[in-house]
Amino acid sequence: MSGGIPVDDSCISAFQELKSRRDINTVIFRLSDSLETVIPDFEGNLTHDELLKALPADASRYAVYDLLFATADGTRQEKVVLISWCPAGTKAEERIAHSSGYSTLRNLLDGVQVYVKAADLSDVGYEALVSRAS
Repeated sequence: MSGGIPVDDSCISAFQELKSRRDINTVIFRLSDSLETVIPDFEGNLTHDELLKALPADASRYAVYDLLFATADGTRQEKVVLISWCPAGTKAEERIAHSSGYSTLRNLLDGVQVYVKAADLSDVGYEALVSRAS
């Protein structure tokens, strides 16, 4: 453990499920109400637009998303992206806990290829993610 906020084991299980390419391409985690643990919030198959709608305007989240895109030469690519979602209106206490949880997730989730810190939907727009992943 890196001294950060603990991550519930079910978060790791959900991430493994996504990596195994079964039925899901998105896993969203959040802080528990006490801000002491990272817990699962959503697991499923979302389009990029649905992912954007799933990110609350006033609360932080972590999202692991299986990004599919084509490179400039038309090659299909797939990258696992970890998004730290912490919008501007997030309270200071939650912001600090969120940052700690993000550090823990970065250390625990083996197989993430792209890391994105986002405070605004433009930070996680499709083109923004593709440019980070390319």
